[in-house]
Amino acid sequence: MKIAYISTYPPRECGIATFNHNLLRAIGYDKTAVSEDSYVVAMNDSENLDQYEYPREVKYQIRQENQKDYIRAADYINTSLVDACIMEHEFGIYGGENGVYILPLIARLQKPLVTILHTILKDPSYMQLTIIREIAKHSSRIVVMSHRAVGFLTSIYGIPFSKIQLIEHGVPDLEAKTDNPVKLSLPFKNKKVLFTFGLISRNKGLETVIEALPQIVAKNPDVMYVVLGTTHPGVIRNSGEEYRDSLKKLARKLNVEDNLTFINKFVSEEQLFEYLTACDMYITPYLNEAQITSGTLSYAVGAGAAVISTPYWHAQELLADNRGRLFDFKDADALAAIVNELFEDGEKLNQLKANAYEYGLHLRWPSTGQVFVDVLEEAISKSLAEKDNTGKQIIDPDAMPSFSLAHIQRLTDDTGIVQHAKYGIPNLKEGYCLDDNARALIMAILAYQQNKSKVALELLPVYLSYIQYMQRDDGNFRNFLSFTRDYLDEIGSEDSFGRTIWALGYLIHNAPNNSYREFARELFNKSVPHFKNLGHLRGIGNTMIGLSNYLKAHPGDEHIREQFDLLAEPLKAAYRENKKGHWHWFEDKMTYDNAILPLALLSYYQTTKDKEALDIALESMEYLSQKTLIYGYLNPVGNDGWLYREGNSMALYDQQAIETMAMVLMYFKAYEITHDLTYIKQMYLCYQWFLGENSLHLPLFDHETKGCGDGLQPHGVNRNQGAESTLAYWISHLVVLKALEYEYIQSSDLTTVQKQILS
Repeated sequence: MKIAYISTYPPRECGIATFNHNLLRAIGYDKTAVSEDSYVVAMNDSENLDQYEYPREVKYQIRQENQKDYIRAADYINTSLVDACIMEHEFGIYGGENGVYILPLIARLQKPLVTILHTILKDPSYMQLTIIREIAKHSSRIVVMSHRAVGFLTSIYGIPFSKIQLIEHGVPDLEAKTDNPVKLSLPFKNKKVLFTFGLISRNKGLETVIEALPQIVAKNPDVMYVVLGTTHPGVIRNSGEEYRDSLKKLARKLNVEDNLTFINKFVSEEQLFEYLTACDMYITPYLNEAQITSGTLSYAVGAGAAVISTPYWHAQELLADNRGRLFDFKDADALAAIVNELFEDGEKLNQLKANAYEYGLHLRWPSTGQVFVDVLEEAISKSLAEKDNTGKQIIDPDAMPSFSLAHIQRLTDDTGIVQHAKYGIPNLKEGYCLDDNARALIMAILAYQQNKSKVALELLPVYLSYIQYMQRDDGNFRNFLSFTRDYLDEIGSEDSFGRTIWALGYLIHNAPNNSYREFARELFNKSVPHFKNLGHLRGIGNTMIGLSNYLKAHPGDEHIREQFDLLAEPLKAAYRENKKGHWHWFEDKMTYDNAILPLALLSYYQTTKDKEALDIALESMEYLSQKTLIYGYLNPVGNDGWLYREGNSMALYDQQAIETMAMVLMYFKAYEITHDLTYIKQMYLCYQWFLGENSLHLPLFDHETKGCGDGLQPHGVNRNQGAESTLAYWISHLVVLKALEYEYIQSSDLTTVQKQILS
């Protein structure tokens, strides 16, 4: 096997860098299983690629805050001859909010991935939870180092137990020297030594040990507390040596400055082992329990040190069964009592050391490395098997969330559906709009058709009633209504008009009862005189989709058919006028809700069989696909800049959910007309944008609220979950389920034909 490692790496001073260096060597012990040509993709904490003099195994560097580097790294790995990847994960070593920049890299990988999680939070933020879930989705295996971590991943993050591998933190394969030079060094010679090592920062709780020193020194005046390690680079950048200086000041105040020594350097693993085997007791006085893994603790146990620690999560597990002693957080008195007790009773002290040494034998890197080799071989075999698994359905219903109207219900009151939400909470101050209630009506009909949803059936008249309330006496519609039910405009936009006609036409064709159908037709007929005034292409397109549905229910209505033809002409004319060279579009720019325009002409063709409409629809749809599906996932035109015919590039963000919904509907309509399964594939690919198959590889659908984020922005998801985005998700979801039925029927028909041929 040839392995690519994604991690920080020495000489960068970082615990994960050291871990990955040890892991590379441990996995490489078995020369028959692992190639010496394995390499490292190193994470840099600055823009300067010459900051570190990396060893030869580092073949590629990623600058932490440079998004393009992550994509280039994925391409580098994919084009190399590696068989699998190992990624060390800690939120802080990757760029973007909580390290979100790593997601596009791992989603782009074409090699099996094993991820080692160094931090697993008990109370993660939404972004942290999402990132870990996405990492798990793209990983063959998730490796953790404690039993508690396994429990967190299954219960909090919802990761299947079968995907998790427990491999304890490896430790050096070293034995104590008979003549240890550290014992002769000044801080150790003729001293009883308490020892702590690692990068220094305030969360390490070193002041607790210093506060315990007066009681310890009173009984053991020859005690020396030795702190080995440099200050954390991030701390140095922000506040210099302020923390270290405060510790020295505290020691002077307590008259124990002669019992405290700082050794301000980053030592090799062999040197560290000498320090650990030279000390009498090793202390980790961390300040809170939320530490799922501690490399320093593992090293101390592996070296057979007598460990005294606060009860953070990893310490509770590793020091069980009398492999160490625990004292409470910030409890200097308890620490002093334990230290004095162990100095007084040498047998107890030696027993702790013996127990730790015995347990540490199975943690040594050669043994740990072999377990990783087994995990990698399994991941590679699984990946090869999946590549050979042909004939799978295009749509995977098991990957789709369960249908739920919970957030829709939360947003809906007896007036209609509220426009906006603050996170998952309705923002009543923003009131209601016609666009959303029209979409909600379509969603309710789809939900009733698909699931016979009683909730949807109960919601349907609410949305229909809102539409009726917003219709003016002349048949046109207002759009906005305050929460106090005051009209906020006189005439709504052409977009809102068109979407309302779409909803009414869809209800007329698919009404669950005659009462709703007749009511909808009355509102529809009253609005017809305004069709001729439409001039905005998207208003025209939305209206045409409504007319196509109306004519399915009333194919003999010549007046509406005439209106349909009249509306189609400006859409076709706009395409003829603006199509130039490689630009195959209806305007000189692509803006928002783009797929509505091809969808309108597809709907027109379905009713009229107008060949020009079909040709324009398919050609413009192909052009839109080239612009937005080029990377293998949906990259809709961003609202923050759009795409101009004479412009240089397409705006990537702010990506909107209604754009994705329109793409889903467009491809489904194309499939209905052509029966080409390619369109089902493209439709499902677009739908997956909601679930994380996007440029940031972050899901917009929220499994907790059952709502959808209000857009994809450069550094993450807009966490507000308004009606527009949530309805766009659920309409897309329901259309995909409908397409699944079509796919099954077509696949069954093909299977039958194939069987007949074979027989």
